[in-house]
Amino acid sequence: MRLLHTSDWHLGRSFHRESLLTAQAAFVDHLVATVRAERVDVVVVSGDVYDRALPPVDAVALCGEALARLRALGVHTVLISGNHDSPVRLGFGADLMDRVHLRTDPGRAWQPVVVNNVGFYGIPYLEPELVKGPWELAERTHTAAITHAMDRIRADRRERKVVLAHAFVTGGQASDSERDITVGGVAHVPLGAFDGVDYVALGHLHGRQRMSDTVRYSGSPLAYSFSEAGHVKGSWLVDLDAGGAEFVPAPVPRPLTRLTGRLADLLTRDPCDHWIQATLTDPVRPKAAMERLREHFPNTVDLQFAPEGGAESAAAPVTTAGRPPVEVALDFVREVRGEPADDEERRLLEEAIMAYRIKETTA
Repeated sequence: MRLLHTSDWHLGRSFHRESLLTAQAAFVDHLVATVRAERVDVVVVSGDVYDRALPPVDAVALCGEALARLRALGVHTVLISGNHDSPVRLGFGADLMDRVHLRTDPGRAWQPVVVNNVGFYGIPYLEPELVKGPWELAERTHTAAITHAMDRIRADRRERKVVLAHAFVTGGQASDSERDITVGGVAHVPLGAFDGVDYVALGHLHGRQRMSDTVRYSGSPLAYSFSEAGHVKGSWLVDLDAGGAEFVPAPVPRPLTRLTGRLADLLTRDPCDHWIQATLTDPVRPKAAMERLREHFPNTVDLQFAPEGGAESAAAPVTTAGRPPVEVALDFVREVRGEPADDEERRLLEEAIMAYRIKETTA
């Protein structure tokens, strides 16, 4: 029995307002090719299939294409909902699909999908507030919710078990692109909550992680924040009979690079087509910094300012009452840039304020 463990597709997500749909489609191609080449029996997707509860239509189309291609290969695909997904929307038609098994209802977490005598149990993202009452939990925490589901799964007499879960296991390393799940109870779940099964395919954290020999995060297939610049993205290829797992790297559509230094120094570096996050250390914020960076590095998407010598000093309170709007705007320019606006910038601000006044007067 061979399974491919993946998660956190986040279909429909953008990267600093740049569409990732083409890159996500390339991952689907890679996923299908891996399933075919490695003779995978079951693909498990451990939550956050979409990036939001109401995904865009092109993301839904890509998901449908991915599932149809996997089904055409004759494999089973088991999916659970994550904290980004709408359980109702993702779970629509769950009982109508052949070889595609959706587990979005918490009450079905201990009802296995059986493939070759192996039970696959899908624990969707559990909001403690919603399951505490129905499950008669002693406390409103993620640990209580996961423990209840796992106790029911362990009570099943089936010999071989694989669990999918979307949770934050204690000791896992987070990145900047995961949505906080602390609302509704303590977020972390101890590793021991997942004892007693053959393999646990985790989702939620975006970096691949081995929590134990049998408990792993696959991470997201693409980088969704610059904090993931050092990640190797992909999926775990798990051989249940041999008891081992191999990580299969996914294609990198565009590498991520972080640059730090003065603008003039950064512009002397060799150009590249990477996604760029630039942190400028100039004592005074350079004019048109993003435009100049993009001329040299076309895919600069994030610009930050950290002047040499430490953080910028805190600004004194600014009084706006009774002052001309243009003076308030000029104070703002001076504060954020560290030097006053020039004559041309002052003229543009005055024209913009006057145009607004005219519009308000004639509306």
